[in-house]
Amino acid sequence: MHAMDTAQRRARLAVRHRLAHEARTADVVRVVRSMVALHATDPATVFLSTAARGPELTPGHLEEALYDRRELVRLLGMRRTMFVVPTELVPVLQAACADALAVTQHRNYTRLLAKAGVGDGDTAKWLDEVAEETHRALLEAGSATGAQLGKRVPRLATKVDPTPEKAYSEPGPITTWVLVLLGAQGRIVRGRPGGTWAGSQYRWEPIESWLPSGVPAIPLIEARATLLRAWLRAFGPAPRSDLVWWTGWSQRDVTKALTEVETVEVDLDGVPGLLLADDLEPVAEPEPWAALLPHLDPTPMGWKSRDWYLGPHGPALFDRFGNIGPTIWWNGRIVGGWAQRRDGELAWRLLEDVGAEAEAAITAEAERMRSFYGEVRAIPRFRTPLEKELSS
Repeated sequence: MHAMDTAQRRARLAVRHRLAHEARTADVVRVVRSMVALHATDPATVFLSTAARGPELTPGHLEEALYDRRELVRLLGMRRTMFVVPTELVPVLQAACADALAVTQHRNYTRLLAKAGVGDGDTAKWLDEVAEETHRALLEAGSATGAQLGKRVPRLATKVDPTPEKAYSEPGPITTWVLVLLGAQGRIVRGRPGGTWAGSQYRWEPIESWLPSGVPAIPLIEARATLLRAWLRAFGPAPRSDLVWWTGWSQRDVTKALTEVETVEVDLDGVPGLLLADDLEPVAEPEPWAALLPHLDPTPMGWKSRDWYLGPHGPALFDRFGNIGPTIWWNGRIVGGWAQRRDGELAWRLLEDVGAEAEAAITAEAERMRSFYGEVRAIPRFRTPLEKELSS
C-alpha cells in the first residue's frame, strides 16, 4: 500500500485548491473548476472563496462569469446544498444528485398538497401542470422574481399550511415549492440577485439561458463516477467515508460508482484512503502561504475527517450543525478565525502561536480581503462562536 503523510496532504491542498501563492490565478472559472464546486448556500461565500484564491479578482469578475458569459451556474447539488459550478458540470450534477432530489421533493410536495385538499383528486398531475406553466412563463419573460411569476401563474398563489399541527405555522403560497422543484429538475436556475453581490433575492431564469437545449441526460453511474473522479483529483487522498459525506450518497452508491474509477489505496497515518491511480506523483511543497477563507468555504468543508488540518480548533469555528465559520490558514492548516465588523474592518484572532512571519502574511491577507468587501457588509448566514465574538 502507498503511504502519504500529513505534510504531503497539506501540500496538495495548497496547490490543488489554489491557496499557495504560486497556484493562485486571475481566472475565476479556473478557480471554480479547481474546487469542483463552490458552496453557495450563502451568496457571499462564493465571492469570498474566489477572492481568497485570486488576488486580482474583483466581484465583477465572478458576476461576468455567472451572468454575462454564463460559464458558471448556481444550482442544487450534493447533500441538497446550493453550489456554483462550471456550466459543463451541470449534466453531471443533474444526473448524480439533482434528479433523485427532484423525485423526493415532488413526492413531499404532492403529499402536503393532497393533505390540504389541493389538486381535485390527482395532486401529482396538478403540481406538474403548475410547474410546466411556471417554466413556460419564465421562458416567455426571460427573467423574473418569484413575486412576478406569481402574477403570471395564478395557481402559484395557492396557500398551504405545511405543519397545521404546529401552533406557530401558517399557510403560505406554494411559489417557493414550485421553484425549488423546477430547480431540482434542472429547468430553472437562480440568476442575478438584487442589490449587492452579497444579496440573496434572486431573479429566476430558465436553464435554456445557460444551456439552449436544456440539460443533456447522461447515465447515472457515469455521472457519479465523473463526480467522484473530480473530487478525488481536488481533495484526494481521503478515506471512503469522506466521499460518502461529501456526496451525500449511501455507502453502497459510492462503492458502486467507484467500480468505474481507477483508484489505489493509500495509508494516511494508519487510516486507509483512496487516491486516483494516475495521481501518485508527490506535489512539491509550496512557499509559505496564508489565507483567509470565508464561512462554508469548500476547502474546510471538503472532508468529514478534518483533524489533519483543523487540529483542536473545531469548537470555536463550527456551529452546532457542522457549518464552519471564517478561518485563517497557515501552510495547510487552520490556525485562527476572523470576522467582518459593522464598520467594514476585519477582526481576526490566532488560536495558536505561528510566529512573526505568519502573522505578517496573515495581516496582509486580512487587508486584501477587507479591500475586496469594499462597502459591502455580509453577515454569515450561519454564525459560529468565534465569528460572533469577533464581529461585535
